[in-house]
Amino acid sequence: MTTLSPENSLSARWSASFILGLHPFVRTEAWKFLTGYYSWQSSQDERLTVDSARRKNYEALCEMYEKIQPLLENLHRNFMETRNNIAYDIQKLHDKDHLGNVLIDKKRLEKILLLSYVCNTQAEYQQGFHEMVMLFQLMVEHDHETFWLFQFFLQKTEHSCVINIGVGKNLDMLNNLIDFLDPVFAEHLRGKGAGTVQSLFPWFCFCFQRAFKSFEDVWRLWEVLLTGKPCRNFQVLVAYSMLQMVREQVLQESMTRDDIILACNNLIDLDADVLISAACLIYAELIQRGLLPPQGDCTARGHGPRPWFPVSLPVDQAQD
Repeated sequence: MTTLSPENSLSARWSASFILGLHPFVRTEAWKFLTGYYSWQSSQDERLTVDSARRKNYEALCEMYEKIQPLLENLHRNFMETRNNIAYDIQKLHDKDHLGNVLIDKKRLEKILLLSYVCNTQAEYQQGFHEMVMLFQLMVEHDHETFWLFQFFLQKTEHSCVINIGVGKNLDMLNNLIDFLDPVFAEHLRGKGAGTVQSLFPWFCFCFQRAFKSFEDVWRLWEVLLTGKPCRNFQVLVAYSMLQMVREQVLQESMTRDDIILACNNLIDLDADVLISAACLIYAELIQRGLLPPQGDCTARGHGPRPWFPVSLPVDQAQD
């Protein structure tokens, strides 16, 4: 990582994080590049300077929060409610491994979540953020790294896990995708399974982390989402692939909404590489069936009506 020349850094990003995945020994540093915490073109000295600046900015935010906390407690009912929700969610977290070793510091985690809520007005606290930030805390050593990695992750993934920003769009795209690729299943979901897709919002809110068998699998998928490969909104293809896992059972048993949701909730201990591969096959099918434009970003303005599924082709194709 530290010896890559700028001209080779882009190809390294794709090969390391998308094709092969990241080795655990380099994950902590590599994530700082993937999220934008560091520039791919930065030198070692520049990265030290950036990290120092991010630490100071975090400390300044903490000092600001300490000063305004009494005001928030007295004048903002939402703050007290959110603080109670954060405390309740953290209380339920398992903070020890199977050997009894403490994995996370709940007090530090609560502080980071509260600071994020106060400072990031785009992404108000929601259930699921506590588990996401926990995974960042497990990855890095310092609180300022945890805080900024979470903020950059939200930005880089276009807030796709945030209820009032991206989750609704994801569900709409998932509905459209089912309509185009699997009309039979779509018809069942509109009939006996009415409301099923909208009830799958936890997949996106938790960024699929409850579907996997290990933290390594969660990080593996998130790394793919950070690269933007093979397309934007790849999380929708992931959700579609998961639905396909229960499709046959749903149709054979003519399941209703509640039974379908139960079957979807039972999709646990999945292998990230298997799921990513399945989603990539769906992407290839979209290209093959001409449901994506031949080149460029189909979300760009001024190119006809809004597409049914806004994705972008891989960077190398778009540049060509």
